[in-house]
Amino acid sequence: MENPIISYKENYKGVIQLNRAESKNTFNKEFAIELNNSLIKFDEDKDVRVVIIEAEGKHFSAGIALDQFDEADAFQQKELLELMDRHNHTIANMKKPVISAVKGYGIANGSGLAFASDLVVAAADAVFGTTAIRVGLACLGPAMPLSRHVGRKRLMQMLMTGQNISAVEAYDLGLVNWVVEPGELRKKTFEIADELIAKNPHALAAIKEVVYRASELPYHQGIDLSTDIFTRLALHPNAKHGLESFQKKTKPQWPEKNV
Repeated sequence: MENPIISYKENYKGVIQLNRAESKNTFNKEFAIELNNSLIKFDEDKDVRVVIIEAEGKHFSAGIALDQFDEADAFQQKELLELMDRHNHTIANMKKPVISAVKGYGIANGSGLAFASDLVVAAADAVFGTTAIRVGLACLGPAMPLSRHVGRKRLMQMLMTGQNISAVEAYDLGLVNWVVEPGELRKKTFEIADELIAKNPHALAAIKEVVYRASELPYHQGIDLSTDIFTRLALHPNAKHGLESFQKKTKPQWPEKNV
Protein backbone atom coordinates (compact mmCIF):
# COMPACT_ATOMS: atom_id res chain seq x y z
CA MET A 1 0.00 0.00 0.00
CA GLU A 2 1.31 3.44 -0.92
CA ASN A 3 2.09 5.87 1.85
CA PRO A 4 -0.87 8.31 2.06
CA ILE A 5 1.54 11.17 2.79
CA ILE A 6 4.86 11.77 1.04
CA SER A 7 7.28 14.23 2.61
CA TYR A 8 10.72 15.46 1.62
CA LYS A 9 13.07 18.41 2.08
CA GLU A 10 14.28 20.73 -0.67
CA ASN A 11 16.30 23.94 -0.19
CA TYR A 12 14.96 24.81 3.29
CA LYS A 13 11.42 23.77 2.29
CA GLY A 14 9.57 20.87 3.90
CA VAL A 15 7.17 19.53 1.27
CA ILE A 16 4.15 17.45 2.27
CA GLN A 17 2.27 15.75 -0.57
CA LEU A 18 -1.22 14.40 0.04
CA ASN A 19 -1.03 11.03 -1.69
CA ARG A 20 -4.50 9.44 -1.79
CA ALA A 21 -5.25 10.72 -5.27
CA GLU A 22 -7.46 7.74 -6.13
CA SER A 23 -9.75 8.79 -3.24
CA LYS A 24 -9.55 12.55 -3.91
CA ASN A 25 -7.07 12.77 -1.02
CA THR A 26 -9.79 12.13 1.54
CA PHE A 27 -8.76 11.76 5.16
CA ASN A 28 -8.61 8.35 6.80
CA LYS A 29 -6.84 7.53 10.05
CA GLU A 30 -3.44 6.78 8.54
CA PHE A 31 -3.60 9.88 6.34
CA ALA A 32 -4.46 12.14 9.29
CA ILE A 33 -1.73 10.65 11.49
CA GLU A 34 0.95 10.92 8.81
CA LEU A 35 -0.07 14.49 7.91
CA ASN A 36 0.19 15.60 11.51
CA ASN A 37 3.47 13.75 12.09
CA SER A 38 4.98 15.34 8.97
CA LEU A 39 3.99 18.83 10.12
CA ILE A 40 5.57 18.27 13.54
CA LYS A 41 8.71 16.72 12.03
CA PHE A 42 9.30 19.68 9.75
CA ASP A 43 8.62 22.20 12.50
CA GLU A 44 11.32 20.52 14.60
CA ASP A 45 13.78 20.20 11.69
CA LYS A 46 16.32 23.04 11.78
CA ASP A 47 17.02 22.60 8.06
CA VAL A 48 13.40 23.54 7.21
CA ARG A 49 12.12 27.13 7.25
CA VAL A 50 8.82 26.88 5.35
CA VAL A 51 6.35 24.00 5.01
CA ILE A 52 4.34 23.42 1.83
CA ILE A 53 1.26 21.21 1.60
CA GLU A 54 0.37 20.13 -1.92
CA ALA A 55 -1.55 17.25 -3.46
CA GLU A 56 -1.05 14.44 -5.92
CA GLY A 57 -3.83 13.98 -8.46
CA LYS A 58 -6.56 16.41 -9.49
CA HIS A 59 -7.80 17.44 -6.04
CA PHE A 60 -6.33 18.93 -2.87
CA SER A 61 -8.73 17.06 -0.57
CA ALA A 62 -12.42 16.19 -0.58
CA GLY A 63 -12.65 15.87 3.20
CA ILE A 64 -13.04 12.83 5.44
CA ALA A 65 -13.63 9.50 3.70
CA LEU A 66 -17.22 8.53 4.46
CA ASP A 67 -16.29 4.95 5.33
CA GLN A 68 -14.51 6.33 8.40
CA PHE A 69 -17.94 6.83 10.00
CA ASP A 70 -19.03 3.18 9.64
CA GLU A 71 -19.85 1.28 12.82
CA ALA A 72 -18.02 3.57 15.24
CA ASP A 73 -19.30 3.89 18.79
CA ALA A 74 -19.34 7.24 20.64
CA PHE A 75 -15.82 6.85 22.05
CA GLN A 76 -14.36 5.76 18.72
CA GLN A 77 -16.15 8.59 16.91
CA LYS A 78 -14.74 11.24 19.23
CA GLU A 79 -11.27 9.75 18.95
CA LEU A 80 -11.57 9.71 15.16
CA LEU A 81 -12.71 13.32 14.89
CA GLU A 82 -10.01 14.55 17.26
CA LEU A 83 -7.52 12.89 14.92
CA MET A 84 -9.09 14.46 11.83
CA ASP A 85 -8.91 17.94 13.42
CA ARG A 86 -5.44 17.61 14.93
CA HIS A 87 -3.69 19.51 12.12
CA ASN A 88 -5.70 22.62 13.11
CA HIS A 89 -3.91 22.63 16.48
CA THR A 90 -0.54 21.68 15.03
CA ILE A 91 -0.35 24.37 12.35
CA ALA A 92 -1.37 27.08 14.84
CA ASN A 93 1.36 25.93 17.25
CA MET A 94 4.11 25.67 14.65
CA LYS A 95 6.90 28.25 14.47
CA LYS A 96 7.23 27.95 10.70
CA PRO A 97 4.92 29.25 7.97
CA VAL A 98 2.65 26.67 6.34
CA ILE A 99 1.52 27.25 2.74
CA SER A 100 -1.22 25.17 1.12
CA ALA A 101 -1.38 24.84 -2.67
CA VAL A 102 -5.01 24.05 -3.50
CA LYS A 103 -6.32 22.64 -6.77
CA GLY A 104 -9.61 20.96 -7.63
CA TYR A 105 -11.69 20.17 -4.56
CA GLY A 106 -10.61 21.70 -1.27
CA ILE A 107 -13.85 20.88 0.50
CA ALA A 108 -15.03 19.76 3.95
CA ASN A 109 -11.92 18.77 5.94
CA GLY A 110 -9.86 19.68 2.88
CA SER A 111 -11.15 23.23 3.12
CA GLY A 112 -10.42 23.15 6.84
CA LEU A 113 -6.79 22.21 6.14
CA ALA A 114 -6.49 25.11 3.70
CA PHE A 115 -8.20 27.59 6.06
CA ALA A 116 -5.92 26.49 8.92
CA SER A 117 -2.78 27.10 6.84
CA ASP A 118 -0.98 30.41 7.21
CA LEU A 119 -1.07 31.16 3.49
CA VAL A 120 -3.02 29.68 0.57
CA VAL A 121 -2.24 29.65 -3.13
CA ALA A 122 -5.21 28.44 -5.18
CA ALA A 123 -5.49 27.35 -8.77
CA ALA A 124 -8.18 29.29 -10.62
CA ASP A 125 -10.23 26.09 -10.94
CA ALA A 126 -10.10 25.27 -7.21
CA VAL A 127 -13.37 24.81 -5.34
CA PHE A 128 -13.87 25.39 -1.61
CA GLY A 129 -16.82 24.45 0.56
CA THR A 130 -17.91 23.25 3.99
CA THR A 131 -20.11 20.57 2.48
CA ALA A 132 -20.78 18.05 5.27
CA ILE A 133 -24.33 19.40 5.71
CA ARG A 134 -25.14 17.70 2.39
CA VAL A 135 -24.78 14.27 4.00
CA GLY A 136 -26.52 15.21 7.25
CA LEU A 137 -23.38 16.18 9.16
CA ALA A 138 -21.69 19.56 9.69
CA CYS A 139 -18.18 20.90 9.05
CA LEU A 140 -17.57 21.88 12.66
CA GLY A 141 -13.81 21.24 12.60
CA PRO A 142 -13.26 23.45 9.53
CA ALA A 143 -15.66 25.99 11.09
CA MET A 144 -13.04 27.03 13.64
CA PRO A 145 -10.30 28.26 11.26
CA LEU A 146 -13.03 29.53 8.90
CA SER A 147 -14.53 31.64 11.70
CA ARG A 148 -11.21 33.47 12.07
CA HIS A 149 -11.46 34.71 8.47
CA VAL A 150 -15.12 35.53 7.77
CA GLY A 151 -17.97 37.18 9.64
CA ARG A 152 -20.71 35.25 11.40
CA LYS A 153 -23.33 35.67 8.67
CA ARG A 154 -21.04 34.30 5.95
CA LEU A 155 -19.84 31.56 8.31
CA MET A 156 -23.44 30.46 8.91
CA GLN A 157 -24.20 30.61 5.20
CA MET A 158 -21.27 28.40 4.26
CA LEU A 159 -21.87 25.87 7.04
CA MET A 160 -25.66 25.67 6.70
CA THR A 161 -25.98 25.61 2.92
CA GLY A 162 -22.86 23.64 2.05
CA GLN A 163 -22.51 25.70 -1.11
CA ASN A 164 -19.22 25.59 -2.96
CA ILE A 165 -17.32 28.79 -3.69
CA SER A 166 -14.76 29.44 -6.40
CA ALA A 167 -11.13 30.36 -5.86
CA VAL A 168 -11.92 33.97 -6.76
CA GLU A 169 -14.79 34.10 -4.25
CA ALA A 170 -12.49 32.60 -1.62
CA TYR A 171 -9.92 35.27 -2.44
CA ASP A 172 -12.53 38.01 -2.04
CA LEU A 173 -13.45 36.58 1.39
CA GLY A 174 -9.83 36.58 2.53
CA LEU A 175 -9.58 32.78 2.56
CA VAL A 176 -7.00 32.66 -0.23
CA ASN A 177 -3.92 34.83 -0.74
CA TRP A 178 -3.19 34.22 -4.42
CA VAL A 179 -5.17 32.81 -7.35
CA VAL A 180 -3.13 31.55 -10.28
CA GLU A 181 -3.62 29.57 -13.46
CA PRO A 182 -3.59 25.81 -12.71
CA GLY A 183 -0.28 25.29 -14.50
CA GLU A 184 1.37 27.96 -12.35
CA LEU A 185 0.26 26.63 -8.94
CA ARG A 186 3.43 24.83 -7.91
CA LYS A 187 5.75 27.49 -9.34
CA LYS A 188 3.95 30.30 -7.49
CA THR A 189 3.83 28.33 -4.23
CA PHE A 190 7.55 27.62 -4.30
CA GLU A 191 8.32 31.24 -5.21
CA ILE A 192 6.42 32.42 -2.14
CA ALA A 193 8.21 29.85 0.01
CA ASP A 194 11.58 31.09 -1.26
CA GLU A 195 10.55 34.66 -0.49
CA LEU A 196 9.78 33.66 3.11
CA ILE A 197 13.01 31.69 3.39
CA ALA A 198 14.87 34.95 2.74
CA LYS A 199 13.23 36.50 5.83
CA ASN A 200 14.43 36.27 9.43
CA PRO A 201 12.95 32.94 10.62
CA HIS A 202 12.66 34.24 14.18
CA ALA A 203 10.58 37.18 12.95
CA LEU A 204 8.26 34.79 11.07
CA ALA A 205 7.89 32.68 14.20
CA ALA A 206 7.09 35.81 16.25
CA ILE A 207 4.41 36.83 13.73
CA LYS A 208 2.73 33.44 14.00
CA GLU A 209 2.85 33.50 17.79
CA VAL A 210 1.28 36.96 18.02
CA VAL A 211 -1.40 36.32 15.39
CA TYR A 212 -2.61 33.06 16.93
CA ARG A 213 -2.24 33.92 20.61
CA ALA A 214 -3.52 37.50 20.45
CA SER A 215 -6.65 36.47 18.56
CA GLU A 216 -7.84 34.78 21.76
CA LEU A 217 -7.15 37.79 24.00
CA PRO A 218 -8.91 41.09 24.76
CA TYR A 219 -7.49 44.01 22.77
CA HIS A 220 -5.19 45.52 25.43
CA GLN A 221 -3.85 42.13 26.52
CA GLY A 222 -3.08 41.42 22.87
CA ILE A 223 -1.05 44.62 22.63
CA ASP A 224 0.89 43.71 25.78
CA LEU A 225 1.57 40.23 24.40
CA SER A 226 2.80 41.76 21.13
CA THR A 227 5.17 44.03 23.06
CA ASP A 228 6.61 41.09 25.01
CA ILE A 229 7.19 39.00 21.90
CA PHE A 230 8.67 41.93 19.95
CA THR A 231 11.06 42.62 22.83
CA ARG A 232 12.24 39.01 22.71
CA LEU A 233 12.64 39.24 18.93
CA ALA A 234 14.54 42.56 19.08
CA LEU A 235 17.06 41.08 21.54
CA HIS A 236 17.84 38.12 19.29
CA PRO A 237 21.16 38.33 17.37
CA ASN A 238 19.27 38.03 14.09
CA ALA A 239 17.63 41.40 14.72
CA LYS A 240 21.00 43.14 14.99
CA HIS A 241 22.20 41.37 11.86
CA GLY A 242 19.06 42.38 9.96
CA LEU A 243 19.37 46.03 10.94
CA GLU A 244 23.06 46.15 10.06
CA SER A 245 22.39 44.51 6.67
CA PHE A 246 19.68 47.05 5.91
CA GLN A 247 21.92 49.97 6.83
CA LYS A 248 24.80 48.59 4.77
CA LYS A 249 22.43 47.70 1.89
CA THR A 250 23.60 44.09 1.92
CA LYS A 251 21.52 40.91 1.82
CA PRO A 252 21.18 39.33 5.28
CA GLN A 253 22.60 35.83 5.66
CA TRP A 254 20.55 34.01 8.28
CA PRO A 255 22.25 31.06 9.99
CA GLU A 256 21.43 27.84 8.14
CA LYS A 257 20.08 26.10 11.24
CA ASN A 258 18.14 28.83 12.92
CA VAL A 259 14.74 27.91 14.38
